[in-house]
Amino acid sequence: MKFKKFLYVILGCFGVAMGALGVVLPLLPAFPFLLLAAFCFARSSNKLHSWFTGTKLYKNNLESYVNGRGMTRKTKIKIMVMVTALMSIGFIMMDQVPIGRFVLAGVWMFHILYFIFGVKTKGKQC
Repeated sequence: MKFKKFLYVILGCFGVAMGALGVVLPLLPAFPFLLLAAFCFARSSNKLHSWFTGTKLYKNNLESYVNGRGMTRKTKIKIMVMVTALMSIGFIMMDQVPIGRFVLAGVWMFHILYFIFGVKTKGKQC
């Protein structure tokens, strides 16, 4: 049981580190890594979870989504553009792997549809 909590702490720290980099670097999406950190810290330690949910990183990037209020249009567009750019690179590199391109296109389509229809848009910012 302690090993499982330790693994969650390590994954949570990785998520925070990558999420912090994603806030600064334009091609690395911060959102999924911060979501990973929130999930892992909630499973590992109340103290770490409380600390993480009190940080600016969490409040600025994840809090409204986790509370069910959705994301701003600007945030949704930023995530969709970054993921599309990264998946395009993979798509181009898979020119000899047609099934890989098919799978990647399916994942990309699901991602876009999820962010358009599955995630609430809050506010009128763009």
